[in-house]
Amino acid sequence: MSAKIWEAEWDVSEDLAQRLIGRQFPQLAARPVRRLGHGWDNTVYRVGDEYVFRFPRRDIAVELLQREGMLLPKLADRLPIPFPKPMFYGGVDDEYPCPFLGYTYVSGTFPIGLSDEQRTASAPVLAQFLKSLHSTPVSIAKEARAPLDHRNLRDVAARKERMQRFLSDLSALTQEEEIRTVAGYLERLEIGPLTQSDVLLHGDLHFKNMLVDEAGRLSGIIDWGDIGIGHPGCDLNIVYSFLPAKARSRFFEEYGEVDEATKGLARMMAVYIPMLIWMQALDAKEEAVAAEARAVIRRALED
Repeated sequence: MSAKIWEAEWDVSEDLAQRLIGRQFPQLAARPVRRLGHGWDNTVYRVGDEYVFRFPRRDIAVELLQREGMLLPKLADRLPIPFPKPMFYGGVDDEYPCPFLGYTYVSGTFPIGLSDEQRTASAPVLAQFLKSLHSTPVSIAKEARAPLDHRNLRDVAARKERMQRFLSDLSALTQEEEIRTVAGYLERLEIGPLTQSDVLLHGDLHFKNMLVDEAGRLSGIIDWGDIGIGHPGCDLNIVYSFLPAKARSRFFEEYGEVDEATKGLARMMAVYIPMLIWMQALDAKEEAVAAEARAVIRRALED
């Protein structure tokens, strides 16, 4: 496998998290601290019942976390789905070289193993959420120095080449049918000129950054580190990765229609993102996450 771009530069143990939080926010010192897990960029701890703290585990994550701290408060009255609100801005400490951030806790679980009916039920609220986010004035993001197209999303050829490298890495680890399916998709992949206007993006929408309630309804959107300005196809990947084919027209009825090139880009990202998650899950031996990533790819390529 190629270099593991998700590997940490720093880790924060539960004891260290307790000390950092207690020193900088004495009002929270008596709250229990419990590790929730980690993503590529941050280690995450729940603090009591009300808060969650994220500690950067890679240098690149520091700027992303700071951008969240500036931008998320500006979205508080704009979005119809709960998301973590920054509350506690931690600074560099003798024991830890990075700033860190504490937020309101958003309850829910990752949408793993949901039925098509459960997914379809969330189509309207997901469409309302993205419509609200994408209609937010980009000037708000520019004032916070949010990047423009920092994923270089419009370079379809480069992303396609990267996906072919990922496919090679995955082929060395598994013989799943999805490998052949993705290979065939990439051979046929052509996306026309991208003309859609830039919008304010979440930037990293996938099943590990979404939460659902006990009934499987969408209940929260988390991890806004990649918030920025760019092509809406980046966020619209969720139409293909989360929703079954039969629910997509319902989504666009609420969100508004987009051109075919945007839909093509969204579908490509709906395959690209779970390929990365699949590789990381195989490396970490997270079987349930790997299985969900495979299911996402199958769903994304449904017509």
